[in-house]
Amino acid sequence: MDKADLRIVYMGTPDFAVESLRALVEGGYHVVGVITMPDKPVGRHGSVLQASPVKQYAVSKGLRVLQPEKLKDEAFLAELRSLNADLQIVVAFRMLPEVVWNMPRLGTFNLHASLLPDYRGAAPINWAVINGDTETGVTTFFLTHEIDTGKIILQRRLPIAETDDAGTVHDALMKTGASLLLDTVDLILAGRVNAIPQEQFGKEVSQLRPAPKIFKETCRIDWNQPMIKIFNFVRGLSPCPAAWTELVSPEGTPAMLKIYSTEKRPSVHHLPAGTICSDEKSYIDVAVADGFVRLLSLQLSGKKRLPVREFLNGFKSIAECHLS
Repeated sequence: MDKADLRIVYMGTPDFAVESLRALVEGGYHVVGVITMPDKPVGRHGSVLQASPVKQYAVSKGLRVLQPEKLKDEAFLAELRSLNADLQIVVAFRMLPEVVWNMPRLGTFNLHASLLPDYRGAAPINWAVINGDTETGVTTFFLTHEIDTGKIILQRRLPIAETDDAGTVHDALMKTGASLLLDTVDLILAGRVNAIPQEQFGKEVSQLRPAPKIFKETCRIDWNQPMIKIFNFVRGLSPCPAAWTELVSPEGTPAMLKIYSTEKRPSVHHLPAGTICSDEKSYIDVAVADGFVRLLSLQLSGKKRLPVREFLNGFKSIAECHLS
């Protein structure tokens, strides 16, 4: 079978999934349908509906788009069957019921932004950087009942530099993943897949590092942690959703402060964790047990993100505040 004859249904929602869909379309593969999330209400009153990045791209290319509220809805399942897909591909979508992933004759595979079996879950890129890993990657695997546990088809590794944050790793994996996805489709098309059970990668379940969904409270900085942990925590959440702390005024009034980038400054001192040291012009250092974390880019609640010098231009007496 030629790639133009292979009927593919593609499932995805965010920017990360657009690159792989673009690679399929521009590569001449036959995408017969795109499944994405329903349009999301935005604006002050939720009166405006915003299409997902995947839908926006699919519409621009004249692809058929389905947006089911529920994946077990009979009307959706009937429409999906009518597409008569040979293969389904999932990139950053949501958990599929068996009736969906078991539908096409060649199965359904997922592109996941980690080196499985590590970092199963919703936020693999963030957790790899938060944990200070120096390497990550992308994996394609066949879907099965348990999330992110199916047989591995292909993997590709990618280094993580100390200067990287979750945003730069995301963008690099997005491109690497699109290339790996095409290689995976070609293997399936040629009938040369040798998928490997994740159990053969030699890791016990208790040794695996998870990648659970990140919530607001997950992103709060604990200034009692070592300097390197805070440094990695900030870059692992930058630029989105962003690490945050409470900036407490001399009067005791707290305000949320998001922090996007920092610098490690090892030092011996006896200041309490969260103490702010600043010349009020060019730097803000926060005391931690083994030194200082220098804040480089930050955003006060209700304001825009600024480099530290610009932030200090509009903020007087920062040294009289503390962080909690």
